[in-house]
Amino acid sequence: MTSSFGPETTSGCGESRTLFSSAKPDFTETAERVRACRLCREAPRHGPPLPVEPRPIVQGTSRARICIASQAPGNRAFQSGVPFQDPSGKRLREWLGLDEPAFYDPDLVAIVPMGACFPGHDTKGGDLPPRRECAETWRAPLLAGLPDLELILLIGQYAQAWQLGRQPGGLTGTVARWREIFSQGQRPRLLPLPHPSWRNTPWLRKHPWFEAELLPVLRGEVARLAGRT
Repeated sequence: MTSSFGPETTSGCGESRTLFSSAKPDFTETAERVRACRLCREAPRHGPPLPVEPRPIVQGTSRARICIASQAPGNRAFQSGVPFQDPSGKRLREWLGLDEPAFYDPDLVAIVPMGACFPGHDTKGGDLPPRRECAETWRAPLLAGLPDLELILLIGQYAQAWQLGRQPGGLTGTVARWREIFSQGQRPRLLPLPHPSWRNTPWLRKHPWFEAELLPVLRGEVARLAGRT
């Protein structure tokens, strides 16, 4: 099964996929609506219904300065209700230079995945793509509720395709152009990253520039936004 996340154009539900809408909804109120959402289970627009019970997971407040635009919660997050409480989260926190209290501080870090629910497993045991209904319905109002946002981390191909459009070279090509994307002059700034899954360890070994060149910039920016520099 594939998912067709694309550039910031008009979505299937008639909303504009702009970074921020003209309205400024309250993030906390929108997040509560997200947590009550059952759209992809009860009224799916793209494919069959969500194969598991919905448990949407988002984090943040209107004061957050960093947004983690991730893919979708995994099975462990689905069971616990806590995002990135797994080896991928440990690696991501190492990339950011944040300990758990800072990472889970909603006044600093918002977590707004492309799909807020665990999407279920495919026939090979991997996670299915995030549900398109979620981004189409909730992404704009959630981001509009983050007026102090200064940095969005685009983690994985789905967040990158949604925000940047399809890029030459896929994920590797997009992450390789991180300097160009990060230096575009817009606010919030954008920084593309691979998924921190341990399955991507071979990718990291094949592309040592990621740890040598990108991560120091990422950690410096996060430290600045966290008030450590």
